[in-house]
Amino acid sequence: MAGLQKNTPAPQDITVHGASRVLEVSFADGASFRIPFELMRVYSPSAEVQGHGPGQEVLQTGKRLVDLEGLEPIGNYAIKPSFSDGHDSGLFTWEYLYFLGSEQDQLWADYERRLQAAGTERDAPMPEKAGAGCSTHAH
Repeated sequence: MAGLQKNTPAPQDITVHGASRVLEVSFADGASFRIPFELMRVYSPSAEVQGHGPGQEVLQTGKRLVDLEGLEPIGNYAIKPSFSDGHDSGLFTWEYLYFLGSEQDQLWADYERRLQAAGTERDAPMPEKAGAGCSTHAH
């Protein structure tokens, strides 16, 4: 991902705000971001969302009301959220969280543009998965 830096500071504090559906992350450099669960879900770094290469991304819809049901630490470099729609295969590194937080406006604009290009809406239900899929993941 563009903008990711290996010297990104580590988070000092991570707070889940369930009622407002945001993950608040404060970093060692003083930066603090409120990242909506929906943005995290739409931009999950998982293969299920990102695909296995350029052009294989799966546009996520109907995620406005997604909740965060769990947050598992992965070593000292990432977290693994469990979302209320069953998605739990994305590992969010500190660099990726910093990217999501610092680039929110651009990411939302890109998401809106992708929705429009696909002729769908943010709250449209996800289409049913076809029989053929990624054989490396249980769906």
